[in-house]
Amino acid sequence: MRFLLDQQSYDEMREMPRHPADCYVRGTEYLHHMYLDGVKYVVARALMESIKKATLANDADALLHLNFHKEDLDRLIADARSQGTDVKTLRILGDPPPTEEQSRPKLENRFTPPMPRTIAETGMNRTFLAEHFLRILYNKSRTSGSEMAEEMRLFYAIVDELIQELRGQDYIDIAGSRGYGDINYEYVLTPRGFQAANDAMLKTQYVGPVPVPLSTWIASVKQQTIKNVVVTRHNIREAFDGLVIDESILNWVGPAVNSGASVMLYGYPGNGKTSIAERITLLMGDAIFIPNTIDADGAIIKMFDSIVHEEPKDALPDEFEYDRRWMRIKRPVVITGGELTLEQLNLVYNDTSKVYEAPFQMKANGGIFLIDDFGRQQVRVFDLLNRWIIPLEKRYDFLNTVTGQKIQIPFDQLIIFSTNLHPSDLGDDALLRRIKFKFEIIDPDEDQWRAIWRIMCKVRNVPYDDRGLDYLVAKWFVPEHRPFRMCQPRDIIDQMISIAKYNMEKVALTPDLLDAACATYFTSAAKKDFGAKVRLDL
Repeated sequence: MRFLLDQQSYDEMREMPRHPADCYVRGTEYLHHMYLDGVKYVVARALMESIKKATLANDADALLHLNFHKEDLDRLIADARSQGTDVKTLRILGDPPPTEEQSRPKLENRFTPPMPRTIAETGMNRTFLAEHFLRILYNKSRTSGSEMAEEMRLFYAIVDELIQELRGQDYIDIAGSRGYGDINYEYVLTPRGFQAANDAMLKTQYVGPVPVPLSTWIASVKQQTIKNVVVTRHNIREAFDGLVIDESILNWVGPAVNSGASVMLYGYPGNGKTSIAERITLLMGDAIFIPNTIDADGAIIKMFDSIVHEEPKDALPDEFEYDRRWMRIKRPVVITGGELTLEQLNLVYNDTSKVYEAPFQMKANGGIFLIDDFGRQQVRVFDLLNRWIIPLEKRYDFLNTVTGQKIQIPFDQLIIFSTNLHPSDLGDDALLRRIKFKFEIIDPDEDQWRAIWRIMCKVRNVPYDDRGLDYLVAKWFVPEHRPFRMCQPRDIIDQMISIAKYNMEKVALTPDLLDAACATYFTSAAKKDFGAKVRLDL
């Protein structure tokens, strides 16, 4: 713990207009904490003042907290005096402030898949590699050795060894040349090769980069684990820059990310739960490597997904050497919502190609898996949460192939459940305790709400006017006791822009445009029966 002893710190604390919720013992009482440059301190003079206040109020709960701090302060003062220090000259007592490296830790992924230079180093057996060569040649009809090496993403010496072997078995033959040297010879299938290729296609029709063994991928996940991600008050502020959010929410989000476990964000719709989850990805930092495809004892699993796996902007130099069967990506962000089913959490088998598609949680390893609108899926909440018991607790998952083979995979990801429902409505304590962090995304206060208006007016190029917001609050919020929500400024401005286009007028925070936008954005408080019924028993 760190303490501020001087009067100036006490005065600064009192002058601050806002303090995070964790600066109090309870509610808005007994203020005794202050943040300086993202570092939390106990203000000694405020602490003593709060103790007096709690004693007069006979507030046992507050005194339990405050006296704990006082015991630590008394011990630190005694230690300083025993070393001959004049405490009256000190401003800070306790742990030293964090260094720049501690406050802004840099996550560097040191894993790089080494370039295999022999068949043994690929981890795949010779038979599979030969059959894979034939499948690719079957699809291409004619190709050179250099093109085949590029297609298989293997060192040419490995491909050349396969070529010599397949030529010796009369499966392929030279059909021509595109230049000088063996690497430019063009190859075609012989009649015997066509038969062998057809036999290989019966096993799988996958063509592309040679798969990586399951065990190799599992080892890579451990080396690139999200457990290495460290979030501090400094770097979380950088990640959430430009987003109006209560400081107390950041104080919950940061430790949750550091846990690398599971988070439930709940609260009213429109307060930015999805935006918060997406900003968390900025804290993940470094890029990671994943295989294009994985071989699990003969089951070919397509891992790379261009929809969820994004290449980083800082591309590696051409001379950088690594196993080209792998893709370098940003830490993945997999988002799913109400369409999620239990079947999508297992391997998806394609009967035609005989290739499996990796499920969401497998693609999310090393990153984030966001389940948005949790509780509104097509599958029952109980069944979905029950499906997560082992992964959340043990940090691994089991998948099944069509042949009944069970595959164990890592569950190394921050899984985020975002919901408009209260946690108690989603499951019992036995299920909910598996979700380590659960916190409410609260409504903004009016100051925060107006700050969002200023930001959105600037983004949408609409002149900001306090008078317009005063009118909006008085007309549309106070009479209906309508709560402020984070999404309202953006949504109402967009409504105004659409209406202004129709009216052929300039967008401004005028009473007419505000009323027209709100009339079509908010629903009437008076409930009406229009004769239709909604079935809720489906």
